[in-house]
Amino acid sequence: MDNQVEEYRVLLRGGTGEITEKKSRFIATVRCCESEEQAAAFVEEMKKKYWDASHNCSAFVIGSRGELTRCSDDGEPSGTAGRPMLEVLLGEGIRNVAVVVTRYFGGTLLGTGGLVRAYSQAVKEGLAACLVGTMRYGRELEVETDYNGIGKILYLLGQNGIEPTESDYGENVRLKLTVSVKTEETLCKEMVEATSGRVKIEPLRELYYIDKK
Repeated sequence: MDNQVEEYRVLLRGGTGEITEKKSRFIATVRCCESEEQAAAFVEEMKKKYWDASHNCSAFVIGSRGELTRCSDDGEPSGTAGRPMLEVLLGEGIRNVAVVVTRYFGGTLLGTGGLVRAYSQAVKEGLAACLVGTMRYGRELEVETDYNGIGKILYLLGQNGIEPTESDYGENVRLKLTVSVKTEETLCKEMVEATSGRVKIEPLRELYYIDKK
């Protein structure tokens, strides 16, 4: 597996959330962004959409290890907006994600602590409106067995929440499936035991795949 990360969380669908604090509106827009360029373009898009807002603060995390992070207070007191927003994203373990929190000032100053809480809470509301899945590092396997063994293997796969990506019922039964590197060894042993050795398992390739659970 070398330097690959075993798993990390990703957005399957972005979302928007909003809170009101002392008449100030905080609107959080969350989107999947897979590069710094995409994230920067998203921030500019939100600034144009909410051109009349007091502030459009932003944060993003790019890369499976969170290699690239950026945040902006966009005129709010230093450290009261962008950094707390970024901390929420990092705390949730989500990667390749950007968020812009738009503030419409309501006339009452919130103070530094109030701003930190408001921007953090807005991001949490935005994430609550998103669909999040897990990107897992795994291996695609080809599994071949006879008709006596297939029922046992399908039962095992069901127990592990794995659905074959391809099935070929010929003289023998061939299945293609993708398994996490964390469970591959155990699952292969269980398939061999369940079929009393009447199974051929061939590793095909390593890949990242999305687990929606």
